[in-house]
Amino acid sequence: MPRRQRQGMAGLVFHIMNRSAKRGPLLETPDDYEAFIDTVREAQTQRPLRLLDFCAMSTHFHMVAWPEADRDLPRFMHWLTTTFSLRWRKDRKTVGEGAVFQSRYKAVAVQQDDHFLQVCRYVERNPVRAGLVARVEDWRWGGPALRWSGRLHFDPWPVAPPARWLDYVNSAQTQTELDAMRRAVNRSCPIGEEVWQREVAATLGITRAIRRRGRPPARTCGQPG
Repeated sequence: MPRRQRQGMAGLVFHIMNRSAKRGPLLETPDDYEAFIDTVREAQTQRPLRLLDFCAMSTHFHMVAWPEADRDLPRFMHWLTTTFSLRWRKDRKTVGEGAVFQSRYKAVAVQQDDHFLQVCRYVERNPVRAGLVARVEDWRWGGPALRWSGRLHFDPWPVAPPARWLDYVNSAQTQTELDAMRRAVNRSCPIGEEVWQREVAATLGITRAIRRRGRPPARTCGQPG
């Protein structure tokens, strides 16, 4: 998402992701993870934002959020990453030694239909794909466990999940689905149907994200199939 862009975000759902600088360890111990969760919880109070899903990993984190106003998301993310970075450096006595996160976060718009459910499934399955747990609900710092424990506040989803949501999430995604999700994040391409992609890209001023140089717009961008 271009740094200058602040218009048109209200009412859209976004898949947000950021990584540690140089992909080094960010969260190494349970205390590190808990400190990050605490900072997210504080950010929800300091800079309110509708949070729908979440997953913290050792080198990166994912969130799914639904801003009500254009500046909700950038204000929340600026407070979260700045506050956590300062605390992280202070705790390690490395203040002044450079960025903690590799760059500005990525925020990818998501259509509020089955694409939204596919994105939440992708986010929650991160620790399973990494071989850290057998089931998503076993990861203490992911959406299912945090929702059950109440350690983070989550807002109601714009799309009702299946009745057997955890069974759905714990079933493996195809490689085609995974590749499409990763491609969308890498290119900041809206995730949804092709017509919706074009409309949202125009609204956000990111029409280049759905084009390939010298080719027509890529149909597969953000469409897990």
